[in-house]
Amino acid sequence: MARARKWFAAALLAPVAAVAMLVANPPDRPRADDADVDVALVLAIDCSYSVDASEHRLQMEGFGAALQSPEVWKAIRSGAHRRIAVTVFQWSDVSNQRIIIPWTVIDTEDKAIRLGGILAQGGRIVPQGGTGISAAMMFGYSLLGDGPRATRQVIDIATDGRNNMGTPTPQTRDAIVAQGVTINALAILNEWPTLDKYLERQVAGGDENFVEKATTYDDFGAAMLRKLVKEITGPGMT
Repeated sequence: MARARKWFAAALLAPVAAVAMLVANPPDRPRADDADVDVALVLAIDCSYSVDASEHRLQMEGFGAALQSPEVWKAIRSGAHRRIAVTVFQWSDVSNQRIIIPWTVIDTEDKAIRLGGILAQGGRIVPQGGTGISAAMMFGYSLLGDGPRATRQVIDIATDGRNNMGTPTPQTRDAIVAQGVTINALAILNEWPTLDKYLERQVAGGDENFVEKATTYDDFGAAMLRKLVKEITGPGMT
């Protein structure tokens, strides 16, 4: 994780320069036949002030149940490599991001079920704070440098709010997308009924990007399941 920590520490001190650095120093991209997994997926969990304890619990249980579902395992098996890699972190303001699941390759149904069980029981480990979506995107990008070689790289932002600090999200999004990374989002509409439109304009980007919607936190698990299946199967697949 040394690369991730070093890059993100610099990004916090000079976010505009860090975004510019993404454009100036694109990473090596593996060919599909050189990759180790079909998709490297970064899951980012909102722990800002707007997410109370019961909502956090529904969020974690929803992530866990989705990973344990037969539909997700079927999606994994549909890929050329029949395996994916996942890492998960919680985030709030610009200085609070913490990994809760390090990079894990899922290549058996048992691994998917065990990982889902760990996520479902996960507590909040970052302090509540503002909604730093731009910083979460940069942190997610930094983690991709430590992940396995993947045919596709995807950052998955789940949130119920709008970015209210740090670098403007379109600037960050555009710089990350220019590196061949896709950013998708899950909009929880309990506080902002049009949040999905905001995330479509400000956050989502890259090949076949999309924004999934959950009307309330009670709908989060079903929305996350739909989202993971689409992300894992990839562009052009159903």
